[in-house]
Amino acid sequence: MTETTGYSGGGPVLIKNPHLDSMEEDILYHLDLGTRTHNLPAMFGDIKFVCVGGSPNRMKAFAQFMHKELGLEGSGEDVADICAGTDRYAMYRTGPVLSISHGMGIPSISIMLHELIKLLHHAKCRDVTIIRIGTSGGLGIKAGSVVITDTAVDASFQPRFEQVVLGDVVVRSTDLDRELAEELLACSKEVPNFPTLIGHTMCTYDFYEGQGRLDGALCSFSSEKKLEYLKRAHKAGVRNIEMESTAFAAMCRLCGLRAAVVCVALLDRLEGDQIRAPREVLREYQQRPQRLIAAFIRRRLGLCPPPATEGTTDLHGL
Repeated sequence: MTETTGYSGGGPVLIKNPHLDSMEEDILYHLDLGTRTHNLPAMFGDIKFVCVGGSPNRMKAFAQFMHKELGLEGSGEDVADICAGTDRYAMYRTGPVLSISHGMGIPSISIMLHELIKLLHHAKCRDVTIIRIGTSGGLGIKAGSVVITDTAVDASFQPRFEQVVLGDVVVRSTDLDRELAEELLACSKEVPNFPTLIGHTMCTYDFYEGQGRLDGALCSFSSEKKLEYLKRAHKAGVRNIEMESTAFAAMCRLCGLRAAVVCVALLDRLEGDQIRAPREVLREYQQRPQRLIAAFIRRRLGLCPPPATEGTTDLHGL
């Protein structure tokens, strides 16, 4: 069964579940929020941008960074975790921007997205743009390059997300908003000192064997087989590899969210498997998607770059 409809690229946040209408209360368990215990429209109704990433600490630091970028009052150092009642995810708000952690892998981001999308729907949010920012392994590109995903593909290089539902395989499209990707690429010209490109992102269910690594506890293939597979992926248009993009793209598309994936490559997987760059270099690499998204949000809001960040960027040790 294939599901391909639902993406609207704007307007209200849709939900594809008729059973929710009959519920007296919707408890967003993993976010520690609910429709009866919280006034979601008052808390989130004016949200326009949602940025998600794996690490709670990184997303807190990004929220603090956006506080400065948006010129909000105060230092932003004491930004509060809206989901402090749970240890599953962390959520921070800075103006019209939500910053949320999603953990690692498809199961973790899928749970978060189900509840986040319902939150945005219950809050009556409109015209929301959601962006996943993170790290990845590059493929045939220089370490430190930022990849803006045009299509998320599976390990067979197909633009699909497959999930077993009640014993049936449900297939969903993983195309992302092309206009948004081009807009982000244009914004990259405002952020100097690192290359940015558009390409396919391959999403896997595993960091080691699933991504063709030779350094896991298990390995069932030769180095020659690994290299041949990665070269085929590159030929198919794949420029980076991570573990969340297909689920992210499919769910956002079905629920009417303009979505993008922006990840920095920490290494070129055609040259090796282990990340060997010094910690300070990796820290600067990890700041690059955040700097690009900050420039994008400022442009959307009609804001000039804040004087305090011109020429330098401090993301608090990201």
